[in-house]
Amino acid sequence: MSESKTVRATSYEVKIRREWCKGCELCVEVCKPRVLEMEGIYAVVVNPDVCTGCRLCELLCPDFAIVVTDIESEASTDP
Repeated sequence: MSESKTVRATSYEVKIRREWCKGCELCVEVCKPRVLEMEGIYAVVVNPDVCTGCRLCELLCPDFAIVVTDIESEASTDP
């Protein structure tokens, strides 16, 4: 007899407060998975699904324009 298991997966949401962004590009430069890109003079989120949650963009933003939050999801598995 097998038991079902609950698997927790964490993904991340990256929000950029456009009115606070001065376009310094630091976040784009430090983001190795390339979640962020510059669109004109502002940083924008282009690949949210590949975010690893390292929060370097959030920590290094001199204007506190970026917020990274955890999004947990649960899934039941039946082997």
